[in-house]
This record gives sequence, C-alpha cells and structure tokens, in this order.
Amino acid sequence: MIRRTRTAKVYKEETSEEEEEGSGSEDDREEWLPEPKEPRRGRGRGKTDGTAEKKPVTKRVAKPKESKPKTVRKPRAPRALKVKEAVEEKDVVFHPGTSLQPLGGEEQPVSTAVTFDGSTATAGATADETPSSSKRLFKVEKEEPEDDFNFEVQKKQKTSNAPQGRPVKLQSGRSLRDELQMNWDPFQVLSEKTVVERWVCENIARLLQEENTIPFMVRYRKELINHMDADAVRDVQQVLEELCSVAKKTQSIIQTLKKEGLLTSELEHVLKNSRSADELDHVYAPYKKGSKLSKARRAKELGLEPAALALIHAPGTLDLHSWIKPNTQGVSTLEEVTTGVEQILADMIAKDGETLTYIRSVCDRSDVRIQSSLSKTALKEQQQDGQKSNTKDISKFSLYHDFSCSVQRIQHHQTLAINRGENLKILTVKVNIPDWVKTDFCRWCVNVRWRPKGYAQPDLMNVLKAAVEDSYKRLLVPLLSRAYRTKLSSSAEKESVAMFVRNLRQRLLMCPVRGRVLMGVDPGFRHGCKLAILSPTGQILHTDVVHLHGSARNREADKLRHLMLQHSCQTVVIGNGTACRETEAFFADLIKHGFFRPLDVSYCITSEAGASIYSVSSEAVKEMPDLDPNLRSAVSIGRRVQDPLAELVKIDPKHIGIGTYQYKTILMLLLLKTSVSPFDHDVTQSLLRAALDGVVQECVSFVGVDVNICSETLMRHVAGLNASRARSVVEWREKNGPFLNREQLKLVKGLGPKSFQQCAGFVRINPESVHSYASGSNVDSTPAKKPAAQKNKAKGVSNQPNPLDQTCIHPESYSLAMRFLSQVGGGLDELGSAELRQRVEGCVGSRGLEPLAQSLNTCPETLQIVVDGLTQPPGFDIRQDFEKADFKQGIVSMSDLQRGTVLTGRVENAALFGAFVDVGVGRSGLIPKRYITPDKLPPDKRSSSLVLGPGERVEVRVLDVDLQRSRITLDLIRVLR
Repeated sequence: MIRRTRTAKVYKEETSEEEEEGSGSEDDREEWLPEPKEPRRGRGRGKTDGTAEKKPVTKRVAKPKESKPKTVRKPRAPRALKVKEAVEEKDVVFHPGTSLQPLGGEEQPVSTAVTFDGSTATAGATADETPSSSKRLFKVEKEEPEDDFNFEVQKKQKTSNAPQGRPVKLQSGRSLRDELQMNWDPFQVLSEKTVVERWVCENIARLLQEENTIPFMVRYRKELINHMDADAVRDVQQVLEELCSVAKKTQSIIQTLKKEGLLTSELEHVLKNSRSADELDHVYAPYKKGSKLSKARRAKELGLEPAALALIHAPGTLDLHSWIKPNTQGVSTLEEVTTGVEQILADMIAKDGETLTYIRSVCDRSDVRIQSSLSKTALKEQQQDGQKSNTKDISKFSLYHDFSCSVQRIQHHQTLAINRGENLKILTVKVNIPDWVKTDFCRWCVNVRWRPKGYAQPDLMNVLKAAVEDSYKRLLVPLLSRAYRTKLSSSAEKESVAMFVRNLRQRLLMCPVRGRVLMGVDPGFRHGCKLAILSPTGQILHTDVVHLHGSARNREADKLRHLMLQHSCQTVVIGNGTACRETEAFFADLIKHGFFRPLDVSYCITSEAGASIYSVSSEAVKEMPDLDPNLRSAVSIGRRVQDPLAELVKIDPKHIGIGTYQYKTILMLLLLKTSVSPFDHDVTQSLLRAALDGVVQECVSFVGVDVNICSETLMRHVAGLNASRARSVVEWREKNGPFLNREQLKLVKGLGPKSFQQCAGFVRINPESVHSYASGSNVDSTPAKKPAAQKNKAKGVSNQPNPLDQTCIHPESYSLAMRFLSQVGGGLDELGSAELRQRVEGCVGSRGLEPLAQSLNTCPETLQIVVDGLTQPPGFDIRQDFEKADFKQGIVSMSDLQRGTVLTGRVENAALFGAFVDVGVGRSGLIPKRYITPDKLPPDKRSSSLVLGPGERVEVRVLDVDLQRSRITLDLIRVLR
C-alpha cells in the first residue's frame, strides 16, 4: 500500500499582503474579527494573525471618492495550490435579475475542485496526455498511513528516484480524460494521490485498459511500470478506479439534474470539479429526490439570489428594503429578506473551492480530535440489571467510554473499534475542531475572500458576517467532520486489508517440505486424533483414528509405531486446534524415550484454521469422495506443510486464520480491552475480496504451475485464467493427454490470444510430468492424441516439446532467448547447467546488461528475465529460500519461562499493533509495536511494508509472563536469517 501526502497550505503571508494592497483603496474600513466564546487555544494559535488581539480595533471612516486610480486586489491562491492556468475574465457588472459568480476581487481565478487531502484541480488546465485505447471505465477493485513505520503501509517513493526511472510511455488511441469528461486531469490527480510519477500512472492505466493482469505487468512489463511491486500497482489501480467511479457517478447526476431542469452551467462546473464521492454528495445533496429543499434553494426560489450576489459585487446598489414583498411568505419583512440572503451566501461560501481549501488548510494546522463517549442508550441499558448481554457488550468498549485522540495520531485499530462501538449504539462519536479555527476562518472570509467590492453599509456587513458564521457552523463543520470520519475509517479499513494481504502472501509463500512421507494429525479428545499418512507427492497412503488421551494410549502408541515403520514416516504434522498441546506432549515424550527407533522422528505444529470448513466443501468432496470429512481435515493439515500454496488456495483466505483480529481474546486482554468483531466484518467486503483474490493470483502466478499435474482449483488462480478457463484446460488435458508445449494452450476452448499472453509465462511444461502423465494414462487416451495433433497442425500449433516452456521466459521472448544463447555459445539442452550459467554470467559481466540489451534490440528488464530463465536449475522454485515449517523433538511449558529469558521463535501473525510469536510453549507471545524498532531489523526489512510477517524466525526476550491470563509479552532482539 502506498502513502498519500498532504501539503499544508499557509495563508498568513498571503492574507497580510492582500490587506496591505487593499489598504489604500476607496473601500477602506475596519477589519472584522468575530468574538470567540472562549479564549483561543490550540496548536495552531501562533500560526494565525493575532494582531487584532493585541491592539484595539481602530474604526475608519469611509473617505470620499477621489479620481486616483483604483487599486485592484487580486485574490491569491494558497502556495500549495498549483494552478497551471488562469482564465481571465472581464470586470463583473451587476445587473438586477442576473446570476453572477461570487468573487473576492476584480479578477476571477480558475474554479478549483478541492479534495479532502487538500489537493486542487484547475478547471481549465490542460495536460500532456497520451490517448488510451479503451472506452470503458475501470471496475473498482488504498490507505492513508501514519508516520510510524512499524506495521504501516509502505511509503511509496517517487519512481524518478529509482535507478531504473526512465519514462517509457505506451502509445494508445483515446484520452482517458475525454472518457471521464471531468474538469481535472485523471493522470495528474492519480499521480498526486499515489505519489507515483505521472508517466508511470499513464502506463498503468493503459495496461489495465488493455486487460493486463497485475502479475503479468509486474513480471513482464517492468520497464513500463518502473519496477513497481504488485501492492504498489494494485494501489494505483484502486485509486484510479475510485476516480473513474466518481466520474461515472458525476455523469449520472448531471443527466438526472438535466432531466429535472435543475442543471445550470455553474452547478455542472462544480460537479465536474469534484474528485471524491464526499465532495459530490456535498454538492448534490440538496437536489436529491425526496430530500427537503435546502434553505438556500428556498431563498433562491423567492428570488433573493440577485440580492445576495449584489451584496458581494455591488453593495452600494443594494437596498434590502426594496426586496420586501408584503404579501409573499418568506420575503414579507426585512428580517425574512435578510435571513434569505444570509442563507444563500452561506451556501455559496460552503461550496466555494477556494474557501474549502482554506478551511481545510487551517484544520490541518490545528489539533482536530476525535472523541468517543458512552451513548445515552448504553447508559440506560447499563442501569438495567436484566440486560446482562448488552452490559457485557458495553464493558468490552470500556477503553472508549471517555476517549479522545488527535486525528493525526489515532491508530487504525482504535478507529475500527470506535466505529464498531458506534454501530452497536454503545458509543457516541464526534469530531472536535478548535475554536480558533472558526475565528481565523471568519476573519479570512470577511476580509479577504468574500470581501464586498466597494463600500458596504454596516447592516450589509452584519449580513455577510452572519452568513459566514452560519456557513461555518451549519454547513462546513458537519462537512469537515464527515470528511475526517470517512478518511479515518477508510484508512483503517484499507490498512487492515493491507496487513491481511501481506500476512496471507507470506503464509502462501512458505517453503514447501518435499521428499518426505508425512503424517497429518488433526488432534482431538472425545472423537480421537485423526491421522493421514501422505506420500512425498501428497497421495493418501493410510488414514485412521487413534485415541491418544484415554486409557488405551499405550496400545495406540504401538499402533502409531507400526504405521510409521510401515510407511517409513519420520515427520509428524500436528494441527494447532483442540488437544494440540496434549498431542504434542504425547509425541514429544515418545520421541524423548526413543520409541520410534530406528526412525529419527520430528514434528511440527501448523495452523489448522479452515481445515474443517474445507473438509465439507465441494472441492474436498470432489477430491476425496470416499473419505470421512474428519479424515479429510488430517489430509489437509499434512498437505499444508508439503505444499502450502497448493493446499491453502483451496480455502477461502478469510478462514486461513491470519486476519488482523482473529486473536480476539488476546486483543481483549492485552490492548483494546474490547473484543472487536472478526476482521472480515470490520472492513468493506468488496475491498477485502478484491485484495485477497489479487494476492492469491499473484502468489500462484509467480510460483508457477505445472499445467499437466496441477489441480483445477490451483489453476484457476493463474493470471489470465478463471474458473471456466481452468476447467477447459483440465478437460482438454483429460481428452488429449498432457500438454507438450505452451503453444497448445491456444487450442483450449475459451482461451484467446489475450488470455494466452497473460497466463503463458506462469504455466510450466516439465518433461518429467509429461512422461509420468503418459505412463499413468489409460489405453483410451492414447488414440485421442492423434486428432489433437492433426488439429495442432491445422492451426499451425506445433506439438514438439520446447525446453524453454519449463522456464519463466515468456513465449514472446523465445526468439530473444535463442539470439542470446547463440551469442554466449549455448544450447537449449544446457538449460540450468553450471556451464551455461558460467558463460551467461561472464557475458553479462563483461559487456554489461544494458549494452547487451541494446545490441539485442530489447530492454534490460526483459533480458534479465531471459538470463534468469536460462540459468535457473530445472524445477526452480522461488519459495526454496523462504521460511519453512519448524520441526522439533521436545517442548517447554509456559511455567518454564521467566522474565529475561531469551528464546527463538517464529512469527505466526502480524497485526497493526505488534507481532504474535510462537515460542514453543503452546501460547503465542506478543511483541508490541513499540519494541519493533529499525535498529533491530535487517537493512532490507527497515523499509518494508511488513517488517515482521508469518514465518519469520526471530530471537526474543521475555518481558512479562502472566500465567493466570496466559499472556506473554516479548521484546524483539533480532531477526534470524
């Protein structure tokens, strides 16, 4: 995930200069400052103009008009507002009955759309764009991090700082800006929000329009995305889809308003300037069907809009008494007319882009706080003795009954807990903005932005002051509060999803344990321990049920020994569910006394989360139709160690047990003192589902699949494939025999050129699998290969094996690989050999990768993939150097731990507040976030988005052991490699 930046806007210098410019004009008058109800306080106090507090206000008398040239005050945009173009307009002359745009000066700056992060878009700005090739909007598949590096989103660096950062732009047909029909440049906004160079954003957008998958882009289009990783590309994709969603919603609103006859050019312009759903809703809310007319719209229908505009543009010509209509309700008295004008002005102020930018910049410099307290409903329930269940729920949120924290420093898990309490009507939440913000804002509006052009009578100035205060209190404060809540909630949800995704990736990419006969054990008391002995390839050799915790444990031990000797099984995998600790002690005791000799038996404990759900799923029934569901769990537990990726993809990622909040009891005892609901109920389901699907596809694709032996379940997660295409691949394989080369994938029904391009590089054709498939096939499959060969010939698809098909080299680079092989003097029969590796490394080392790529008419990134594919040994697995299961032969208990004890352990899960570590005592210990500091991490981990993830081996020191509550607090010493 990627850090979004906010630029603070400083207005003090601009304000003072504008006031000096206007001091000599004919409309000199006193500077108005609202009287605060309470003394000003807050962190931003010194950042505002405080001269009015130290000196008494000097009243000035309007001077008679003179023939000197009029000083023109030009409202200046804040420094942070990078307005590329300005559209100059002629002086505005007020005519009764006409609708004018409110301005604070003689010249009008370009209207700007303001986002809640303070960025702006210029309505008339032009951008250097390259057209795109698709007419469709993207399907929506980000996080605003905190400054603390631990367990937060990885800060995205601008790609120009990368050594590879050279603009390589795609050329396409049509502009995305024309498709969205908005006033802002989508690529510029995307670049600002994601902190990624504009050219990279353009390329990513166009690659997505061309239906390229993220794994394909990350591996085979590195030069176009400047070597960004999958998470970073996914983040850009998400922000782009959010912008496209806003644009689509905007066009729908415009069409609706046009049909209803409510659309004006000014309203359409404001709508097209909106960059977020919140801004769009703020503008459109008064026009929604079924909603009451806003006060401003009612006043406009009474014809008071020209009077409101005249107060700003020509106050000398305005007489509010002339707008009184005695027989018309709403304008029958001077008070009603004044109120209507105030309401129109308040609405204009609240929807003005420059005004919104200023108020947000002031809030950014202040100490805005979010506060939660016990709701009135919860207080009543707490007083009723009969509501025991509700009282219990209320106590879970005791930490937030009187909670206050700055919006800049609140933690993500605190935000989710507060939101959960509010949804349960246990907590009342509000956003507190310091009083000095109102003082500063009202002064700026009256004296700078909305200052009337010309002398205004005191009664008109009072109307303007009242309108500004009303706009702030009634419209802007709720808008800002909603914006802060939305921003915090979105940030917390996205960071939680990001943490889940990073944990899942590290769990899926655990190193497989190959070449061992394993015994999977699903422990239990009453119904016994379910056993499944698996071959090195995962085939089921034997299943059984043994009762290890009853009176017949000695007899069952003999049975275990017989089975393990019979199948030469030296490795036991125990699920971490019920009776895990007792089962572990049983095996450890037998191993200690040499019960399994001559076998050297060891065991490991693995998570069994989701095994019971999988055991009754349709996938399990199809795979093991004649096996009892309880025994299927034991099979799944054993296969999770043999090949974690192939087994875990069969289970819904939400049930794998790596969510941020699955340790509910530990959370309640250690940190939150509240049991937050399960992770997947606290965040947006669509966001979670898209992220999980993306990371599973990424892991499966980068590891690669052998198309001739891989299951349909695993194959459907390959980039470019889906459930129907995977089914077609399996059907073709069953009908025609094994795939002999990648080109034969083009013969599969439903697999077009685009799908082939996306999946081909991630599919492997291993000769050993082809031979084993052919030798194990039935007689009927042999004659079926002949028509397939004829079909191949008819379509121009060869049925000859290609050694490059077992590498990561994409078919589009085969000709490049052959040219490179001829330069180094190698052949396809030498793939992965030490001799070829030596020649390749010598050639690249002597000539350099970039000059060599130029001579071959390719880019260094593509050539590097070719070099890797040619030099990697056959059957290379990127997981071979990753963390693997921890096997042991003895245990220690929690009572053996003392303060200061140094242990080694393995990270089980990472959360937003720390990491849970298995130290082998049956209870995971927590390393709080504050103890995970950069100096304790390897250099390559200090800038990582997931500094500690599942599978990491660490050395820790025991800080505290609470036997009564089963809590272990640890301090990180170092990460073991």
